[in-house]
Amino acid sequence: MGFQQGLSGLNAASKSLEVTGNNVANSSTVGFKSAQAQFADVYASSLTGGGASQVGIGTSVATVAQQFTQGNVTASNNPLDLAINGGGFFRLSTGGAITYSRNGQFQLDKNGGIVNSNGAHLTGFGVSATGVLATGTPSNLVINTADLAPKTTSEVKLLVNLDSRETTPKTTTFSATDPTSYNRSTSVSVFDSLGNSHVLQSYFVRTSPTASTWDVYGTADGASLTPALIGSLSFNTDGGLTTAQPFSATLPTTVTPGASALTLKFDLTGTTQFGSTFGLNTQSQDGYTSGKLSGFATGADGVITGRYTNGKSATLGQVVLSNFTNPNGLQNLGNNVWSETAASGGPLVGTPNSGNLGVLQSSAVEDSNVDLTAELVNMITAQRFYQANAQTIKTQDQVLQTLVNLR
Repeated sequence: MGFQQGLSGLNAASKSLEVTGNNVANSSTVGFKSAQAQFADVYASSLTGGGASQVGIGTSVATVAQQFTQGNVTASNNPLDLAINGGGFFRLSTGGAITYSRNGQFQLDKNGGIVNSNGAHLTGFGVSATGVLATGTPSNLVINTADLAPKTTSEVKLLVNLDSRETTPKTTTFSATDPTSYNRSTSVSVFDSLGNSHVLQSYFVRTSPTASTWDVYGTADGASLTPALIGSLSFNTDGGLTTAQPFSATLPTTVTPGASALTLKFDLTGTTQFGSTFGLNTQSQDGYTSGKLSGFATGADGVITGRYTNGKSATLGQVVLSNFTNPNGLQNLGNNVWSETAASGGPLVGTPNSGNLGVLQSSAVEDSNVDLTAELVNMITAQRFYQANAQTIKTQDQVLQTLVNLR
């Protein structure tokens, strides 16, 4: 049995060297997970069931187990590169065939799909026509490069302080072109249904030097609103606004050719009349013009957010991850991907940072988890293991030769 034991040891040492060599060869492979050869002793079956005096007949490879430990995360210059910090795998689709990977090096194909170097599509949740994530069954993620549609302004909010010390204007009839016919003015850009910008000017006119009332007029690109007198503001003795809000007015159709009629709400809630200089404290409106996609980034939760030239952002999709009860049961297909097997169990699909799934880091990749120092030590150990088993065979050969030479 000495020859068989030594031969099994040589095979085991050779297999260990193969595993170590593969680890070393992939020490720079993004998302690679190192493997470990695990061995088991071998005993001949005993008909009597006794085992006290059994001598083993060698060793065998029980399994080559992959080590799904976390690799270092390294920053990259590609915004599409993704690194998983924690558990889980990227879910990839190639013509409907689903595979899993830890390699997050992605790029855009000609159709805007997010793919890896082998053309496999990254999957996740897309967005509906209204920009809401369409959760459910994951599908191929596609970056929509179309312009962001404009949003019509529906409400303008102004918060000002009107100086209680001011008197009525010199000119009693309001005219936007006559600065002596109003006390103060302020402007803000609003947007019609086509995304055209219009300058909305608001004018404040004190109606009486003794009464705490102010008229508010409005123009758009110099043309009067309908009605021109948007509303009147009244204040109590403490300077607080008592007039119900908001007001409403419509831009003239000549200002917005080809666009829908633009009716605005004017909300001046919080406006005051104190004995201090006029001040514009808050000014906002809820519309914007169209915008072109200027870039995008993926958050820790997998949500892909696009940035547009109009300063707005929108959700473009969400990456999903998959995990398994027994990752070691996955079948390694090469090219940094695994496939599901009966031993691995079914995939547990979810969004990053939920359950036992890790978080994503954009513009980064996960390095191979191979420890080169440990692998070189393992290589030396396997070499000595091989030499020792070869010596066992050599010694057994000498013993056999001695028996053959007996007279």
